[in-house]
Amino acid sequence: MSKYRSQREQGDGQVIDRDKVQRFLRRCGYPDARIESMAPLGQDEQVGTKSYGYGRPLAISFATGGSVVRLVLRTMSADPFGHQRRSDRIRVLVDSFDVFKDFPQHVRPLQVGTLEQDGELRKMAFGEPFLVTEFAEGVLYAVDLGQLGKMDRARPIDLQRAETLARFLAKLHSEPAERGTYRRDLRDTIGGGEGIFGLCDSYPGEHKVAGLKRLEEIELAAVRRRWRLRDKEARARRTHGDFHPFNILFREGTDFSLLDASRGGAGEPADDVTCLCINYLFFGLIQRGRFEGPQRELWDRFWQTYLDRTGDTELLEAAALYFAWRGLVLASPVWYPGIDDGVRDRLLRFVERVLGADSFDPHQVHRFLS
Repeated sequence: MSKYRSQREQGDGQVIDRDKVQRFLRRCGYPDARIESMAPLGQDEQVGTKSYGYGRPLAISFATGGSVVRLVLRTMSADPFGHQRRSDRIRVLVDSFDVFKDFPQHVRPLQVGTLEQDGELRKMAFGEPFLVTEFAEGVLYAVDLGQLGKMDRARPIDLQRAETLARFLAKLHSEPAERGTYRRDLRDTIGGGEGIFGLCDSYPGEHKVAGLKRLEEIELAAVRRRWRLRDKEARARRTHGDFHPFNILFREGTDFSLLDASRGGAGEPADDVTCLCINYLFFGLIQRGRFEGPQRELWDRFWQTYLDRTGDTELLEAAALYFAWRGLVLASPVWYPGIDDGVRDRLLRFVERVLGADSFDPHQVHRFLS
């Protein structure tokens, strides 16, 4: 079975070639640049060495316009301190560029760029980032869930789609990921700006349903749950990272496409499972004030299919942390200002009870809602 490596370290095994650095300098305002020496910072150049390893700062001296200029080329290797992903390392170096240039008495930054697979150095633009993707036809799965509010029972196509999504995740989660991605996933879920801490900070000061003390207790319970899961690194799997109904596009029947895979594409499978399932609960509470009818049918079909396919009952212990995170999103007065405070309260009650239980039983969901 292949092991999924989350956004593989691009610098792994790469070397920095002096001829390619020289070409880069000539494209960056030094058209006659000729490198005289290049060596790891703090060391003398080794005779005959042409290339240098990725991840160490290099001191470069080159002749240009009748004088000698000295620069430092900095690259960054992956490490377990939040820099495993290529996007992490890009963020750090772009942040360095932005901070260095305005900081008093600091060395000036000159360029920020990327070291390509072929060893060439490319400049990076200094504006805001953007991403271009292909276009996918389809209708958001959230539209399906919204339509169910007018129905007494789920349609066959609704049940088929819930089953299809469960089978898709079961297959996705069968692919192991690097063990180190597991703790990163837990840590980001708790402490990231988009995680539990960031969400709690975004709530208004003293909301009548979500007061500061209530949020503090949820945070503390989530941290305790992280420590229960921390050493379960063998559970690291390939994941989508944001598997909710606004990131799923269905076409005819059960044909679908996905949007916005995130969080490095690896971590705890409960992340994906809870992200989708809590939306069945959310739509059900909004539509009926209670969790029954078509949305409950989809919940039951999804869970039964997924657990039958994976046999992963350990996920039911891990689910609490991710239900807490997603529940805080859905109960948020910032993200969902228009929902009734009664629904908001029930979502937070669900979060509190799930975090307080040893394990989650999807077939006894009402016990966590009542």
